[in-house]
Formats: sequence, structure tokens, C-alpha cells
Amino acid sequence: MSTTTVLNQNWEFAQLSEQKPVDWLPVTQFPTTVHVELLKAGKIPDPFVGQNEWQVQWVGESNWAFRTSFRLRRSDFAASNADLVFDGLDTFAVVQLNGQKILESNNMFVPYRVAVRDHLKEGTNTLLLMFQSTYLKGKDLEKQHGKLALWNGDSSRLHVRKAQYNYGWDWGPVLMTCGPWRPISLHTYTVRITDLRVQTQVSESLDADIKVSLHVSTLTGWTSVTLRDKTGQVVREVDSVVINDGKAEVQFEGAKGEFELWYPVGYGKQPMYSVQVQVTDEAGNCLDTMMEKIGIRRARIVQDKLLDADGRTFLFEINNIRIFAGGSNWIPGDSFLTTLSPNVYRSWLKLLVDGNQLMVRVWGGGIYEADVFYETCDKLGILVWQDFMFGCGQYPAYDDFLNQVTEEAEANVKRLRRHPSVVILAGNNEDYQIAESLHLELDYSDETSDFRKTNFPARHIYERLLPDITSRLSDIHYHRGSPYSGYGKVTTDRTVGDIHQWNVWHGSQEPWHNWDKLSGRFVSEFGMEAFPDIRTVDFWLGGNKDERYPQSKTMEVHNKADGWQRRLELYLMENFKHAFDMESYVYYTQIMQAETLASAYRLWRREWRGRGREYTAGALVWQLNDCWPVTSWAIVDYFLRPKPAYFAIARELRPYTVGITRKEKKTYADECTAAFFTIDTLIEIWGTNKTLEDKKVTLDVAAYNLDDPSWHDRTTEDVILKANSSTELVKGNLPGQERRTGLSENAKPIIVSARLIGDNGEVLGRCANWPEPYKFIKFPPPKELGFKAIVASDGESVELSTERPMKGIVLDVDGEDAKWSDQAIDLVPGDPQVVKVDGLKGRTLKTRYLGDGTA
Repeated sequence: MSTTTVLNQNWEFAQLSEQKPVDWLPVTQFPTTVHVELLKAGKIPDPFVGQNEWQVQWVGESNWAFRTSFRLRRSDFAASNADLVFDGLDTFAVVQLNGQKILESNNMFVPYRVAVRDHLKEGTNTLLLMFQSTYLKGKDLEKQHGKLALWNGDSSRLHVRKAQYNYGWDWGPVLMTCGPWRPISLHTYTVRITDLRVQTQVSESLDADIKVSLHVSTLTGWTSVTLRDKTGQVVREVDSVVINDGKAEVQFEGAKGEFELWYPVGYGKQPMYSVQVQVTDEAGNCLDTMMEKIGIRRARIVQDKLLDADGRTFLFEINNIRIFAGGSNWIPGDSFLTTLSPNVYRSWLKLLVDGNQLMVRVWGGGIYEADVFYETCDKLGILVWQDFMFGCGQYPAYDDFLNQVTEEAEANVKRLRRHPSVVILAGNNEDYQIAESLHLELDYSDETSDFRKTNFPARHIYERLLPDITSRLSDIHYHRGSPYSGYGKVTTDRTVGDIHQWNVWHGSQEPWHNWDKLSGRFVSEFGMEAFPDIRTVDFWLGGNKDERYPQSKTMEVHNKADGWQRRLELYLMENFKHAFDMESYVYYTQIMQAETLASAYRLWRREWRGRGREYTAGALVWQLNDCWPVTSWAIVDYFLRPKPAYFAIARELRPYTVGITRKEKKTYADECTAAFFTIDTLIEIWGTNKTLEDKKVTLDVAAYNLDDPSWHDRTTEDVILKANSSTELVKGNLPGQERRTGLSENAKPIIVSARLIGDNGEVLGRCANWPEPYKFIKFPPPKELGFKAIVASDGESVELSTERPMKGIVLDVDGEDAKWSDQAIDLVPGDPQVVKVDGLKGRTLKTRYLGDGTA
């Protein structure tokens, strides 16, 4: 029988001087990395506070060592094999066991297994890990192989298989970590299972076959395979399968309904089965066991021709259900990965599901995530888009680099393939865009050349190496990159593939109202920046009140986006009358982000118009999270504090939603005049239904004149929302607005509210459409609003009501933050809303809204 001993005790670390350790210090946790330990030892300031990031750069350009000792008894040598297993070393390490070199590592993403029985001894054994500066080693590799182009970070990163974001990104600091970042263990055994693959094949009729294949370190023997359901009940079992040439295979078949299928959240349950494999000798003695949890599902990426538009769909279909994939992009959850506990991972992913999202994209400049990340996605029903770890660069393809990538890809595809949540593997993030922007040798019609001989050599990785490994070792769909169009089209083509839509914020800096014109078949990135919670801002200020204003140097350090001040102000000035005190600046940027992102989801869900008309099949906001306290595109900040945009998106991803657009139509008296025309204000209203059945609802449309509280208009009608589709509901003139005959004749400040009301009177979806830009609106004085925020007797909910329309309500309290169920709320007369709150603790409510008198 095999035994695994985790080596997580007695570790020390030290800086290397002339390759000799000095001043050993105990580590406080294991696994770990050097910054974490230096910070806890008081040797460096907190790089997350103030401008301290620049005071710790020496750490990444130094060499470091970690060591431990462990004792072995004579009985520990009973097994014929002993391996040291390193799940992750960051990055260039020389490993010595009892003074003998056993390993040189060069890839953060590769687990290493080293046979060491001959190097072990009875009594005390010493394990030493010496890490060379990844930054300096990368510079040496760059001198040897050449400098290549990139966006973000130092160009030497392209030669190093390390988390690329450590070199700095437009949302993250430069913190070059090193150390044993994943567990290290000693594995003793006589025979071990070297590979277990469980393949689930679900047909279109939803029959399911399960094939279990294993490789064993011995040529002969026997194996048994047991399949259990989520309750532990044995579903299928096979005993005494003969192992031939170190291999064995077992297959289970099931007609439709015999196996429970795994579904994304909102479409069904997430049952997980366990496959237990046991290897025995001739006498029936157990030599090794292995268990994997699996989910059974049919997953397809459908790229069919559309019925009445150019191009093809790019949509996810699970168990024959076509799904609008609303979700987020995920970057690493911390600059110091070893500080991320399983509970922190679970909290992040629960936030995603609680926000009505069902897909997360693991971005290609970070890491192949921890097992708990994918296990939690399996459990919660989150679909995972997984990038390979290449981001924003002109990567090389010399032999040693390809060997590293091969080892990395094989290890991680094998690790991820069992997860039903993982539905797509993409070759890179934005590397084809780099090639296009630099006019590298990229001919999409050429599928046969040796791309290694071009100045875009990594195309060999994305189009030869990675698809071969993915298809050979898994059944996961492979996509060459993100974005990637296919069909000979460039990455900005909106009719095929996926698209990163950055013409809001970056690029042409379009108004966010143009999201409908900026759609694609699948929008895998888009975003808008906003400051985080004021408490997070105060954390990074570290008590320095002199820096507590939006344009301070410390604020500059904690926003890594190029031109962020110009771009924030562009969108603020175009849309809002705003103030510059710190609390107000936080509020206005957050409301702007909420408006921008809600508009995108609202308009793109409209483009999910039914089978054959899935013009937009998904939208993944950039980004869900941060890796440190910063102003960024994240919708939840580093401390898991949701910004208002998180709630605005959640409303747009409810099962039933309603949307409104308002547009002006100018009609000239004749083709020659520029002076004589009429202006009509038109509205369109639509609803969406993500469920698989038609839904009868009441559409309630009310209109209010902000200048005349005595006027309002209301209509109601019963409508049917088509299953798994959007439905057009209303098209006509804006109520209360007469035709205008000149630009100096201002439109009335009419607010239109649309609600979907269910059978029991519950409000299934809301939308309030306001005249824009908001900066032109003359809001009523706060005292004339009739606004009430009444806390329930249990202190766990707040009822909001008003006598005049209000926009962008954000609730808060002094002191530690409370948890709210909704924010960025639009409120109209006769439609009170209840917000749940956790942690109010009797404190007085604070409210912000547009027109609250601060600007």
C-alpha cells in the first residue's frame, strides 16, 4: 500500500548571498512564498499600502532558499519506491536532498515527481530549495533568445513559465514572488496508479457511457472499479479486471435517465459521482487506490450559421440546452497566492452565483487555478472557460520553451479534464491581437506552414501543440485563443467567434450607450473602471490623509491603467455632474460603472432571440475580482466588497428581465433644409426569459415627469415571454413627450419604468429609463422627494420608497461595512423596494443618489 507524507513542518527561509544562505528564519505557513514570510517577519513594509510596492522590488531580484528536515524510520523503507512530489515551485529552483541535487525546476505550472529512495536515509533528512531570481533569469533568457513584443509587464516574462501578472499588469502590482507555492510530499509505494482517466460520453439522446482507463507502474495485476452516486450508493461495479502491459480499461453504459446529468446553475442539479479504482496483487492485497469525482454531461460549443444574419453562432450547449452565458473574467485572487484559503475561493465563487452569473473565465495571464476552485465550480454549477497561460505577448517557440509548454499543458489538461464545469480550453489571451496590431506574419488562410519560422512563432503552440494535447488527453473543446474568430476572420470580427470589446474605455472610447452596436457573437471581455469601497481606499492610504484625494500620487500607484484619469473623467464629464471629494468620487465612478455594465448585459441579452438567432450568446465582464487593493475594472474589490455594478449586473441576469431604449428620430421637412425638422422620442421595450418554458406575465409601464409630480401615465397588458429567448414587447412614442420642432426645445424629463409582474403579484424584473446624459437633469431638491428608508424591526431589511423618481441609490453605514442585497437602485413612486442587509447593527443609514446635493 502506498503512503503519502506531506512535508509542511520545520521549514525555514533565507536570502542567498553568493549562493549561500544567511540568517535563516522560520516560515509561518506552508506552502508559502518569500514576500509573505518577509512581511510576517517585519522585514518589508506591506506592499499593498501606500507606495510600498516600490520599496520591495529588491525582493524579486534576490535569490532565496527554503529548507526543512524530516525523520524516517527503518519501516519507512519497506516500500520499493520513494518519490518526492513537488506540486508547484515558483519558479527556477535547484533542489537538494541530503546534499545531492535531485531537481532543477523551470516552470511554475508543472508538478515534479522525483525518485529519491537511494538518496534517503534512516534518521534526519534535509531538503533544500534554492530559488534564483526569476526576473534576472528571465533577462538572461531574453538576451539568449531575443526580445519580443507584448502588452503589460517586462518583455522578459515571455521566456518564463511563471504567472505573468507577477510582472505587473494594468490592474496589478509588480511583485515577483518565489518559493514552494504548492504542497511538497513524500510518496512511498510498491505499485502506483500513474494515470487515471474517466471519460463521459453523453449522446444527443442523453444516453451516457463512462469509460475508465488507468495506467499502472506494474505490468501485471488486477483492478476493480466502483462507481458511486452522490449518496455513496454503488451504481456500477467491476472486479478483477486484468492489468496487461500496465494498462486496464472498464466501460459502463447507461440509457437516458440511468445516470443523473450535471447542469449549470439555474438549469438543473449538479450531481457528482465518484469513481474508485483499486489495484491488487495475485493474493488480493491492495497495492494502490485512486478516486476521482466526476459529473456527467453533454457539452458543446455550437458554431452554426444564423438564420438571417451574417456569420455563425458561438454558444454553449449543455445537455441539449442552449445557454446565454452571463458571467465574469477571473484573475488570480491575490498577488500572494499562498494566502488564498479554500474558504476565500468558495466565497468568491458564491458571490458569482449569488449575482446570477453562471460562467467564469480563468484568464491566461494568471495560473491554472487551485483544485478547490474547479471543485467549487462543479458543486455550484459554474461553467469554466479556461485559458492556457499565455497573455498579451509575442511568445517564442524554441525547443526548450516548447518542451516546457508540453509538460505544462499535459499536466494541467490531465488535472482539469475530470471537472464537468470546464467546458472550453483557449490557447491564449489576446496574442492574436498582438500579432494583428504589430502586423506580424499571420495569414489566417495558411494552416500548413511551419509557424516557428515566422515572427509569430507561438502560432505553432496555439494551432499545433495545444490542440493536439487537448484532444489526446481530454474531451474538452479547444479554442485557439481569446479572442479568436476563425473562418479566416480577424479577432475584431463581430460575426464569428468571441470578441474582446474594449471600444468602451480603450480603443475608440465609444459611449456606453452604443453597446448594441458593439456586440459580438460572444463577448468574452468588456468593462469599465470604478473606485472600490471607500474603506478599501482608506486601507491603501494607510492613514495618510494628505493623499486622500482622487489625483494624489498614492491613488496613481493604486490604479495601473494607462490614462486612467483622462478616461474616467471623459466618461464622468460626458454623463454626470459630479464632485471631487473622495467619497463622492468613489460614488460617481461606481454609479458610472454600474450604468455602463448593466447597459451592456441588458442590450446583449436582447440579442439572444431564439434558436438560429443567437446573435449574442454570452457576455463575461472584465473583471470579477482584484489581486490587491486597487482601482480597476473589478466589480468586487480585493476585500470581497461588491461595487454597485455587481448588483446592477445581477438584476440584468435574473431569469426574467425587462429592458428599455430611448432614441430620438429627426425628420427633415425636405431633403434640402437643415433648419426645419421634427424630433420624435421613441421607446422600445423588450423582455427576456432564460427558463425553458414560455412565461405569462403582466407588463406594467409607468411614466413620470420629473418637473411635474402631478403628471404620470400607466399602462398594463398581459404578455408572453418566449422560452430561452428575448421577446419584443413595445415600440412607440415616449409617453408625455410631444413632437419637438427645434433643438432649443428641450425634451421633458420623462422617466419610464417597466416591470414584469408574475401571477402572485411579485415583481420579476424592473427597468427604469431616464433621459441622458444625467448631467443635464435638474433633479428635485432632496427635501421634495418624499424619500423614505425604513429599517424593519428585525434590523435585517430596509424598505425604500419615494414620491418622486430617484436614480442610483447606494446604501451604507459608518464603520465596518454591512452586506447588502442590492445597490445602485432606481426608485419610482408606487414601487417600494426591499433591500436585505446583514450587519446593520442598529447603525444609521447613509444614502447617496444622483441629485443628492453633493454636486
